[in-house]
Amino acid sequence: MRAGAILIAFGDACTRARLRPRMLMHLFSAFGALALLVAALGTYGVLLYQVTERRREIGIRMALGAKREAVLGGVVGESLKFTSIGLLTGLAGAITLTHLMETLLFEVRPTDPATLASVTAAILCVAILACLAPAVRATRVDPMVALREE
Repeated sequence: MRAGAILIAFGDACTRARLRPRMLMHLFSAFGALALLVAALGTYGVLLYQVTERRREIGIRMALGAKREAVLGGVVGESLKFTSIGLLTGLAGAITLTHLMETLLFEVRPTDPATLASVTAAILCVAILACLAPAVRATRVDPMVALREE
């Protein structure tokens, strides 16, 4: 009977030993998802504000005869330029600081290309949607209305 109790106690110790890393993994995954959500919302908010502030400029361009596609391309291009700078800075920081978490990662490299690529793609998609929606709205506004607003 004593050997059975030792095996059960050993099994509980092994289970507890595996529980802590799993709990930490789930906790870090949740914090990572939360950080991605906050980054996406921040990117959306900044780009939305930037394009909304340019509404009058867009109205002037439209009144002077600019094509809608050219205005949209310019707004999206400028927004993606700022987003790219932020992404490159963030990726450089992430790659630099991941060595601090290396001991907590199991069977995953600190600079996992799939993770970095998926986060980059998510931020780029949010950035495109964030600047495209208000830019489309601004190009549909009557140029005279946009010029009168202040």
